[in-house]
Amino acid sequence: MSTRTLVSSAALARPRGKAVYWTVFTTVVLLFLLAFLFPVYWMVTGAMKSPDEVARTPPTLLPEQWHLGAYADAWELMRLPQHLGNTVVQAAGAWAFQLVFCTAAAYALSRLRPVFGKVILGGILATLMVPAQALVVPKYLTVADLPLIHVSLLNDPLAVWLPAVANAFNLYLLKRFFDQLPRDVLEAAQIDGAGKLRILTSIVLPMSRPVLGVVSIFALVGVWQDFLWPLMVFPDTAKQPISVALVQLSQNIQLTVLIAAMVIASIPMVVLFLVFQRHIIAGISAGGIKG
Repeated sequence: MSTRTLVSSAALARPRGKAVYWTVFTTVVLLFLLAFLFPVYWMVTGAMKSPDEVARTPPTLLPEQWHLGAYADAWELMRLPQHLGNTVVQAAGAWAFQLVFCTAAAYALSRLRPVFGKVILGGILATLMVPAQALVVPKYLTVADLPLIHVSLLNDPLAVWLPAVANAFNLYLLKRFFDQLPRDVLEAAQIDGAGKLRILTSIVLPMSRPVLGVVSIFALVGVWQDFLWPLMVFPDTAKQPISVALVQLSQNIQLTVLIAAMVIASIPMVVLFLVFQRHIIAGISAGGIKG
């Protein structure tokens, strides 16, 4: 049975129909490219303009004179190496914590099937219905004075790492993937004498590389672009990530230097996406496999 589409095969076979199809298709693709890439182009070229040209109305599409000094000034004046290093430490720790604990919890709920497992999963998913802003104050009071041990985690990367573990979406994503793994492979490993932990490390995790890649991207991007929570738990400017430092240090800084700092801060995430885009696509489509 042929697949029904908006344009029939007979219409595409005609020269006029083919010309109309490719014209519409090219126009739509160019519009999407313009909508997504033009802001990036505007930001990159804006840092190469003079301060007067950036504020000019109407704006210029291309810089009249190319100034690359704003990037060097942003690197030094806004102390980008220090704040980028802080961001890398916070993002890497949150990624590692999420990968270990969310994977273990998802595997337990999926394969070990504990008592009241469905109730526990329902309670975890119910937190997705709570606005993130409503949890800010309880989380802050918790990290400012940890219950029982009464230790403050302010200005400590643990204040970012530990709350990042409680990510219900990533946990559910991993559990759904583990539910769809081929049961025959896991049962064969169990018959061969492999324990639950050995099955997880030797079979489940190698088969789960696509979804682990997606969870990793979500974890890193979530910490990298977060602003409110790092602003609250890092009152010391020297320990703030790049998202907070750009705002805190933007006073008395030229607009072109600030734009250049934004460009530099966005480069790691763009590179990360370009490197792992195949894994992201594979992870998103991996949920369709059947065990």
